[in-house]
Amino acid sequence: TLYAGITVDMERRLKEHNSLKAGAAYTRSRRPVELIYSVRHKDRSSASIAEAALKKLSRKEKLALSLTAAKG
Repeated sequence: TLYAGITVDMERRLKEHNSLKAGAAYTRSRRPVELIYSVRHKDRSSASIAEAALKKLSRKEKLALSLTAAKG
């Protein structure tokens, strides 16, 4: 399963998603959570716009992004 979110501290948020009490409800039953793709944005507004666009992509398109990022 794939999940998208916004944070200012990637390491902390990933730990939260994998902890017993913190993290998004969506990820609690899908542990362990693994980061496969990330993009840094200049502000929360641009990050929110990018997140919305990402969520509109198909699963296949999202996985292609992660593969492209892994190569480059």
